[in-house]
Amino acid sequence: MGEHPSPGPAVAACAEAERIEELEPEAEEQLPAAPEDHWKVLFDQCDPGNTGYISTGKFRSLLESHSSKLDPHKREVLLALADSHADGQICYQDFVNLMSNKRSNSFRQAILQGNRRLSSKALLEEKGLSLSQRLIRHVAYETLPREIDRKWYYDSYTCCPPPWFMITVTLLEVAFFLYNGVSLGQFVLQVTHPRYLKNSLVYHPQLRAQAWRYLTYILMHAGIEHLGLNVVLQLLVGVPLEMVHGATRIGLVYVAGVVAGSLAVSVADMTAPVVGSSGGVYALVSAHLANIVMNWSGMKCQFKLLRMAVALICMSMEFGRAVWLRFHPSAYPPCPHPSFVAHLGGVAVGITLGVVVLRNYEQRLQDQSLWWIFVAMYTVFVLFAIFWNIFAYTLLDLKLPPPP
Repeated sequence: MGEHPSPGPAVAACAEAERIEELEPEAEEQLPAAPEDHWKVLFDQCDPGNTGYISTGKFRSLLESHSSKLDPHKREVLLALADSHADGQICYQDFVNLMSNKRSNSFRQAILQGNRRLSSKALLEEKGLSLSQRLIRHVAYETLPREIDRKWYYDSYTCCPPPWFMITVTLLEVAFFLYNGVSLGQFVLQVTHPRYLKNSLVYHPQLRAQAWRYLTYILMHAGIEHLGLNVVLQLLVGVPLEMVHGATRIGLVYVAGVVAGSLAVSVADMTAPVVGSSGGVYALVSAHLANIVMNWSGMKCQFKLLRMAVALICMSMEFGRAVWLRFHPSAYPPCPHPSFVAHLGGVAVGITLGVVVLRNYEQRLQDQSLWWIFVAMYTVFVLFAIFWNIFAYTLLDLKLPPPP
């Protein structure tokens, strides 16, 4: 990533720390990328009694003796950790995790509860950064509420892999919209075209047994006005979130919102079809907005109140458009226009699963009790919706619109 401005002198080693044997030059050169067996050799040099622990003094001295091999912000974080250990010892596995950039939940808690403050200036105050470095710093301040996380992300991000998930989904949605626009000869309010619902990607209540429709409906949009706002929100919110949290986590929240949206429609608006990616988009945006509110003092993005207001206005306008369209006289009676309930399903996923993901940057989700609670709730809802789709339509003797 290029050189960063120096954060200031490293913290001096503890007076009581024992002197560490100097490493051979060859071993020192391998320090930044050494595999776990090399970490074991390094650890054993500091643990001649083979106790499985080293003192925090030795750990700090090790960091200082090899400070030139570590990113300055990471060195600060690791020194803060050394000062925060109340028992004065670090076990081997903690040592390997730290030197390998594997940040456990106990790592974060140790730093947050430590007595040492980071001594260098904030990342926002650093000067002389390149355009790419300023962009990464901007993303860090847009999405992360803690300065220590922002510095860690700034040093760790390599743009490999790039935020491919949100970009790929967006390109697919635009491509399918253009294809349908050409084939239907209509780009505004495509949903009013008589042949629109005949597409095999749209969720239709009569065809709910075709399971792929619960997901593929995101590739169909009601019109350019529908697609436009979804694409803007996906790129402005989804791409920065994916840059920080990765494609796996953001893709999980997005797909969970999409599936929850179509299942919510099949339960709460049983006669209506579904189109558009609003379920996934609303999951990401609502998770991001909720994370900002819950970490208001820590979020340092500029004009956050104004930007939240603009985002909420845009979401409200899109939701209002969907409600209006749902109750507008249909172009293909007796089938109504697409439902708006998918938006609400996305919001429900965003403020539950989504918030847990965004609040735990680089932490193991399986270590979070809230994660398992919300996963259990989501699983119960999915199972309930499946049984509802199997039995409720028959038991209620519901009159569905004819298949397209």
